[in-house]
Amino acid sequence: MRHKFLYAVLFALLSAANLSAQQTKQSQQSNSAQQSVLPDAFGSWRIASCVDLPEHPALSQEAGMREFRGCEFSSGKQKVGIWAGRYRDPSSAYEVYTSLLRPTMSPSTIGRFTAVDSKGLLILAGNIVVGVEQPRNVSTKDLQELASVVAARSDKTPLPPIREYLPREDLVNATQRYALGPAGLRAAADALGKPEIAALANALGFGQGAEAMLAQYHRGRDSGVLLLIDYPTPQLAELHSHHLQTALPEDAKKGATPIERKGSLLAIVIAPSSPTYAQSLRDGVNYQTQVTWNEPSQTATDPPWAVVLYRIFVGTGVFMVMAVAFGVAFGGFRVFIKRMLPGKVFDRPEQMEVLQLGLSGNKIDTRDLY
Repeated sequence: MRHKFLYAVLFALLSAANLSAQQTKQSQQSNSAQQSVLPDAFGSWRIASCVDLPEHPALSQEAGMREFRGCEFSSGKQKVGIWAGRYRDPSSAYEVYTSLLRPTMSPSTIGRFTAVDSKGLLILAGNIVVGVEQPRNVSTKDLQELASVVAARSDKTPLPPIREYLPREDLVNATQRYALGPAGLRAAADALGKPEIAALANALGFGQGAEAMLAQYHRGRDSGVLLLIDYPTPQLAELHSHHLQTALPEDAKKGATPIERKGSLLAIVIAPSSPTYAQSLRDGVNYQTQVTWNEPSQTATDPPWAVVLYRIFVGTGVFMVMAVAFGVAFGGFRVFIKRMLPGKVFDRPEQMEVLQLGLSGNKIDTRDLY
């Protein structure tokens, strides 16, 4: 009977452990599904099949790809392909996003960082990039729901500020390219048809925290590619400006200042149609240096001399009143004790020593002194 009871207890413990392990596994799977880069469903669309392969191996490695998921979604008889990639941070995702822009793309109504053409839709949400093939088959409402779901799973840190430095005037749409490393710069050079830019990849100093932004500009007969390079400090920018002077192609050395430095930012115009247009592009860069003075400071708060004298007199009077009060209190206490306990506490005869001159034979009584 005792052995049966032990077997029953052991069986109950094993069952509880197995149930706990299953619940933990289900919880992990549920959390994994909630954190997936691409939702299993949005609107009326559901996943049909998926593959986990990188879209751009070289650039994805430089951008620190964390997850990639490409799936086919279906809604009734319609099907659409959607892929999404999660990258190291929003800056890395922005590098991938700009590398996928096509000249035929234009901004869409899905969100702020979106681009669309007849071939597909691109969505940038934090550190996640989403691509939708044949977006015309999906309603705008469903695409907006997809963008909001993906945005809720993305990193909310800001995008690189260098993208705001590009001049707006004469900018050719969808030619902006952002690079965090040599792979991104070479991809940008290929997309813009400027192989001479790829030759600058090793001289830019990406290993020291540099980041680059490129864009094509065109106005009438004038054209050129503006290359902006931002460094962590102005000292690094000055150092690399000398290195780039020797690496620049000849068509970028038109004019007196082929490289212009503003603080920690370098501006270079590649293949300008004229030195005048190159200088106008450099002058149009939206970059201003700001100096922040954070040294602790203090303002003079000394009161008027009349107030100072008044406080001196008041303080002196308070000390005088306190001195008199404490003196009277101490003297009164001493007299009171002597009256109540004469010769017991203060001025006891055995503790009084009086020097005698010996002019008479009478002994001096110390009590006669008080």
